[in-house]
Amino acid sequence: NDDNKDDLPPLSEQTRRPADTALLQQRVKAWYPYLDPWWVIIGFAILGAIFIPVGYYITAASDSIFEGKIQYDAFDLSSSVEDCGINTTANAQKLCEFNISITQDLEPPILIHYEIDNFHQNHRAYQQSRDSIQLKGRTTQTALAAQNCAPLNKIGGVRLNPCGLIANTLFNDVITLENEDITMIEEGIAWTSDIEHVYNQPDGFNKSLCPNIDPNSSTTSPPNSTTLEECCNDSDWSCGMAKQYHKDGKYYRYHYPNENETQYLYETYNSISPLDGVLDEHFIVWMRVAALPKFRKLYGWIDQPLKTGMNLTFSIQNNWEVTSFKGRKSLVVSKGNVFGGKNNAMGKFYFGVGWFCIITALFFALKQTISPRLVADPKYLRYKED
Repeated sequence: NDDNKDDLPPLSEQTRRPADTALLQQRVKAWYPYLDPWWVIIGFAILGAIFIPVGYYITAASDSIFEGKIQYDAFDLSSSVEDCGINTTANAQKLCEFNISITQDLEPPILIHYEIDNFHQNHRAYQQSRDSIQLKGRTTQTALAAQNCAPLNKIGGVRLNPCGLIANTLFNDVITLENEDITMIEEGIAWTSDIEHVYNQPDGFNKSLCPNIDPNSSTTSPPNSTTLEECCNDSDWSCGMAKQYHKDGKYYRYHYPNENETQYLYETYNSISPLDGVLDEHFIVWMRVAALPKFRKLYGWIDQPLKTGMNLTFSIQNNWEVTSFKGRKSLVVSKGNVFGGKNNAMGKFYFGVGWFCIITALFFALKQTISPRLVADPKYLRYKED
């Protein structure tokens, strides 16, 4: 009010006063479109004319993608997968072999996924059941992290590292491509940012080449068990026997801290090398949880062209049971494009929105033609009655 104006300091002393510009003083010119019926009708028609062709293009692109799929285990077993099913027996190590035929020429990269149906990684309790600091390498744990990981934080007096539901329900089927002239690459399947910034071996972990084993022995004469044990005899190493590293074929000894009090990932899952631990890319892929109960995760890829008529032979060691949660598992070989993999849902969505816009435009055009509503017609005004 006017009384308060006398209390205001001079403009020269008002240091926090916004500058006198159109933007800061809210004087920017604005456009207020007047949407009369015909503008709305034209707008719907334009949207429909855009969405329908886009939907057609996306559907055609999806239909052109090759996809070979084999369901190899399910709670409702069919005759095609009966020989591979493990019912509710986890870690059964049951071996199965399947062929997938290539029906069109394929250029690399060719992607190999496993598909799981009816497994809800998107549940809040499941998503929170992890210790992110532990996954970065810290061996101590806060009370909150222990609570988040429960009930899979300790087994008896042994601490799980990594803890939580996600890490300890790892998909551990082992998929092997048996074709001698084709290689399935299992590296480069996880996000680089995850490998470099999210996961790390426990603080105190160490590994080194075995000094008593020729680095080239894997290609000449593999060392015997006594030699492998001697490599770990030093008290600085916790391993009982040296391990051959799958990335270079050489033999390493390793040390994990607090080995007697902790169960590490490689001890929970035989498919995980102790030299990789939480840096195993299959583990990192699994830890990035899916948004839907039916999902695919990348297992490997082929970096060479495949010709029509070729058969890919896969050997699967079935360990991960799906019967207890009424699930299904499949192996998928596919290509991708700019819209992702083979998926007609996006094209159908564009078709649906496009035809909705066209039908809406026709409906309002018909109504405006038969019974138009005049702009600013006073008969539509209503006043308060006295």
